[in-house]
Amino acid sequence: MRARDESSYDGPPKRHRTSVAAHASSELRARLAGKRILICAGSGGVGKTTVSAALALGVAREGSRVLVLTIDPARRLARALGLDAAAGADRGEPMLVDPARLRAAGVQMRGELWAMTLDVKRAFDELIAELAPDEQARAELLENRIYRELSSAAAGSQEVAAVAKLFQLDRDRAFDVLVLDTPPSHNALDFLEAPTRLASFLEGRGMDIFIVAGSPLRSASALPRLDPRGMAARLLGGGTGLLFSLFARATGVELAGDIGLFFSLLAGLRDGLRERARAVEALLRDEATSFLIVTSPEPEPAREASFLHASLRDAGMPYGALIVNRMHEGALDERELAELRSLVEFRLDERLGARVLRSVAEYEVLAARDARTLASLARELGEKHPISVPELGEEVDDLAGLTGVARRLFE
Repeated sequence: MRARDESSYDGPPKRHRTSVAAHASSELRARLAGKRILICAGSGGVGKTTVSAALALGVAREGSRVLVLTIDPARRLARALGLDAAAGADRGEPMLVDPARLRAAGVQMRGELWAMTLDVKRAFDELIAELAPDEQARAELLENRIYRELSSAAAGSQEVAAVAKLFQLDRDRAFDVLVLDTPPSHNALDFLEAPTRLASFLEGRGMDIFIVAGSPLRSASALPRLDPRGMAARLLGGGTGLLFSLFARATGVELAGDIGLFFSLLAGLRDGLRERARAVEALLRDEATSFLIVTSPEPEPAREASFLHASLRDAGMPYGALIVNRMHEGALDERELAELRSLVEFRLDERLGARVLRSVAEYEVLAARDARTLASLARELGEKHPISVPELGEEVDDLAGLTGVARRLFE
């Protein structure tokens, strides 16, 4: 495997890697002590990006240099982290969160908080540039239409790009702790399967068939338009059209004339890609890695969290903690409800008072449901100390909001 060109990286200087330190006695901090990679996983729409950023903020506050790798933060949150175009952010490069803005938000920062938005195409391009056997192969593959589609639009490209970038950042040793906000997906297992999906394809017979089909074609200038009735059909037999159709259906890419060149060029990277896939899988299982399951008390995300926990266990991945976001908390007891009713009757007119009491009753129903979901999920996961973050009633999209969530995570 070729060494990476370090001159292409202008981020913070390399330093000896440390890990999350247990400076306080909070449950989460104790669990994360000694961890260098924190992966927030769960179904979409549960606030993983917010939790990831708040987690990174909380760890950095204690003295570590932390990078949070996000997928697609909300616009105001991106601006708060210095990731928006207006702040001059270069998508795909780490950006230091302005210490002055952190101080203005009331954060006493002992370390450094860095943030980065995943650029899927750029992550793939960097991987190809590193593993390509020579400059010509690198240039031809990067310009190949099939590669461009697969590296930016194909199903699963975000997951593969995220683990590839995570491996690169860990190897660079520029940060003490890495926090990854995993891509939103219908099935949270898509992320766990990303490295093995690539490895399985590279090991499979289908890859050998495509390489044989493309082996005579070593440059774009030598490549004719590929017709299923032409050269590839003679090489692969009558099933070529079906094979290409299945590939197109699986990837979302319509195969055209440069499919032969694509697989021919990919053959030159096969050993490097196979080695990288295995290294990434080992990194995800490393004792310094911790998977944090982020969910909400809604029934479907809770079921997904339970399934994800079982899958982590079966795959030998290191589980760290359960974080239940957007909890309705603070249910009133009978005495407090009686006091509220008396206050409403005394202070408000009948119509407004009825509306207030109805809102309180609706909140009580949600709070009771969330408490039951949390208790049930904790039993299923064998989790004695789940971490909960309350429903704030609005999106967390600034540093002050992140600070509040970080306090709740580490209190």
